[in-house]
Amino acid sequence: MALREGQIYPAQITGYSSDGAGIARIDGMAVFVRDSVRGEVAEVLIEYIGHNAALGRTSAILQPSPARREPDCIYYGQCGGCQFRHMSYQEELKAKRLRVQDALARIGGTPLSVEVIHGATDTSRYRNKVQLPVGQNAIGYYARRTHRVVDIHDCLLQPESDCACQTALRSWMAQYQVPAYDKRSGQGLVRHLFLRTNQAGETLCCVVANGRSLPHERELTEMLREAVPGLVGVVLSVNRAKTNVILGRKFRTLWGQNWLEEALLGKVFRLSLPSFFQVNQPQCEVLYRRVLDFAALTGKELVVDLYCGIGSISLCLAEQAGQVVGVEMIPQAVADAMENARRNGLSQKTHFQCGDAARLSAQFRQEGVRPQVVVVDPPRKGLAPEVVDAIAGMGPDRVVYVSCDPATLARDVKRFSALGYQAQRAEAVDLFPRTAHVETIVLLQRGNS
Repeated sequence: MALREGQIYPAQITGYSSDGAGIARIDGMAVFVRDSVRGEVAEVLIEYIGHNAALGRTSAILQPSPARREPDCIYYGQCGGCQFRHMSYQEELKAKRLRVQDALARIGGTPLSVEVIHGATDTSRYRNKVQLPVGQNAIGYYARRTHRVVDIHDCLLQPESDCACQTALRSWMAQYQVPAYDKRSGQGLVRHLFLRTNQAGETLCCVVANGRSLPHERELTEMLREAVPGLVGVVLSVNRAKTNVILGRKFRTLWGQNWLEEALLGKVFRLSLPSFFQVNQPQCEVLYRRVLDFAALTGKELVVDLYCGIGSISLCLAEQAGQVVGVEMIPQAVADAMENARRNGLSQKTHFQCGDAARLSAQFRQEGVRPQVVVVDPPRKGLAPEVVDAIAGMGPDRVVYVSCDPATLARDVKRFSALGYQAQRAEAVDLFPRTAHVETIVLLQRGNS
């Protein structure tokens, strides 16, 4: 009998999907059941039926899992920011490790065991960067599978200073009747609140607006400074394009400085607003130590670091390598990387180039650049096929692949395998506790190395 939308069916949850939902099979069809836990028996309400799978939610839990927990956030279920607050952290880590291992086997054709997942010591208020959409009378995160902004006054992923910035911006908009941006009409002013914080307790605040200026800018600055004692700067980002890209290309400092410093593995890094930096500093240190271990440097190697951002991985590698070449396409991030190298005494061992990874890696190949190690930490979409080809063409002994998406990682591992690079080791690092995201490191080695 075929499934029907709106009907309730008994089912057992046998695993997890990539977005954290439980998986059940009902009448031969895979059903993704949100807010469920592996091993549970539940009554599932079918909400949507697609060609190959259906979506549902638990209407009643008949046999709860020992790992089930009462969510500790009042917004859980409304907001789409977290996916795992209804289970223990240990169960979350198991789900993430299995997700990576399954992707490597099913998509990558690599039945490689994920040796370990490095869990976080602290799962609350760890995010050092947040990008909050602003809606009509709301600042927060989008509701699940929508662009409706849920008004959130205290997010457990954010530092308390970020919540104070939200409150100040909300009050300023109400007091001076400043309209939020409307994506459909293209009208309104305030689009996003973009915040960076560091381990020293400092905060950099950026308001993204559909205009070159804000009304009552001085009053906004005063309200933010009063709300957040550790505030170091207020910046306006101009974004008038009809796009999902958050930050605009033009920035104007309203008060203070337009950058923030952060310490990482004994080094100090300067972060400008558009520069990439991992959102969880303590777990980032764990991740980079594992990268260094996988790279197995002896002090003589030439290393190419693609998608190097502000040079955080590059500078950690440079202490143990002969020379590191970093590639990044955001000009401000490259400027930050060069400044970070200078400040940490590593300018002589590093060289940074601004440009597209595909173009520059192909150029390196044509010029006969022969690194012993290549490190990649690409965006969620992974590597373009031409980048994989160019890396393999340079003939490194080892490729260390850092990824925030197990599916695109596994796809690229398969591409590397066809070019003679086999996956040898895989580990996961939980940089994003209570969410469905997970970071992975894979070591690929050339066949005759």
